Amino acid sequence: MSINGTLVAQAIVFALLVLFTMKFVWPPIAAALDERASKIADGLAAADKAKSELSSANKRVEEELSKSRTETAARLADAERRGQAIVEEAKAKATEEANKIIAAAKVEADQQTIKAREALREQVAALAVKGAEQILRKEVNAGVHADLLGRLKTEL
Repeated sequence: MSINGTLVAQAIVFALLVLFTMKFVWPPIAAALDERASKIADGLAAADKAKSELSSANKRVEEELSKSRTETAARLADAERRGQAIVEEAKAKATEEANKIIAAAKVEADQQTIKAREALREQVAALAVKGAEQILRKEVNAGVHADLLGRLKTEL
C-alpha cells in the first residue's frame, strides 16, 4: 500500500473514531460534567443561602438577647420598685402601730391619773374628816354626813 492510501484509511478510521466518540462516549461524559457542575453550583448556592440564613439567625439571636436584656432590666427595676413599696408600706404600718400603742398608753396613763386623783381625793376627805373630828373632839358619822363628804370630794 501506498502512503496516500494509508493516510486516507487512517483519516477514515480517525473520522469513524471521532463519530463514535461523539455519538456514544462524549454524551455521558458531558452529562456527568454538567451534572457535576450543577451539583457544585447547587452546593455554592446552598452555601450562600446558609450564610445568609446564619447571618439572619445571628441578627435574630442578637435581637432576642437585646430584648431579653431589656426585659430583665425592666423586671429588676420593677422588683426594686416593689421592694421599696413593701418597705414603705411596712414603715407606714409600723408607724401606725406605734401611734396606736402610744395612744393606748396615753389613755391608760390618763386612766391611771384619774384613779390616782380619786384615791387622793378619798384620802384627803378621810384626813379632812379626821381633822374635823379632832377639832370638834367628837366623832363624825360618815353615813350621816355622806352628802357633806361628797361635796368635799368634788371641791378637792
